[in-house]
Amino acid sequence: MSIADNLLAFTFAATLLTLTPGLDTALVLRTATVEGKQQAFRAALGINAGCLLWGAAVAFGLGALIAVSELAYSLLKYCGAVYLAWLGLNMLLRPRSSLSPVEDDGKPNANWFLKGMMGNVLNPKIGIFYVSFLPQFIPHGHSLVAWTFGLVSIHVVLGLMWSSTLISATQSLAGVLRREKVIKWMDHTTGMVFVLFAAGLAFSKR
Repeated sequence: MSIADNLLAFTFAATLLTLTPGLDTALVLRTATVEGKQQAFRAALGINAGCLLWGAAVAFGLGALIAVSELAYSLLKYCGAVYLAWLGLNMLLRPRSSLSPVEDDGKPNANWFLKGMMGNVLNPKIGIFYVSFLPQFIPHGHSLVAWTFGLVSIHVVLGLMWSSTLISATQSLAGVLRREKVIKWMDHTTGMVFVLFAAGLAFSKR
């Protein structure tokens, strides 16, 4: 395939991947509903920063280590499962009843950028996905590093566009979505999704 064909094929595949509901979608929707637009954008930026970090790891060979080392894969996998379980259980056991995006001192009450980023960084399946998926779209004889960063950047742009669409959609329904019962339901539902993802990650195989 030509370079243009490679880029179009990857963009199409990455778009399907981005639109498939998963952990990132649940996090952005929940944060937009309960915490507000600014915090949701922070979460979305963190999620995509995690993708960029995995892209860098793959470009410079660290992703390959995760793919071939059972110890490295398992260590990262269990750390990710514990982290996701911790986030999920917090939402299940301590759901919010109202919108309160800031503390009394005016500072955000949760670093959603960091939470979004760590959710991806501690998921070794993203690294393995990049290791196995990206090389198919890198033309023979071209720079592995440059093309890896380029393709990951396309994935990140698509992710940000999709997150922005989700956040905008929740804002138009803000009056309904920010009712006490809805907020508690969103926290319980998202918490359950996180716990299920944590269990799936912990018991998953390559």
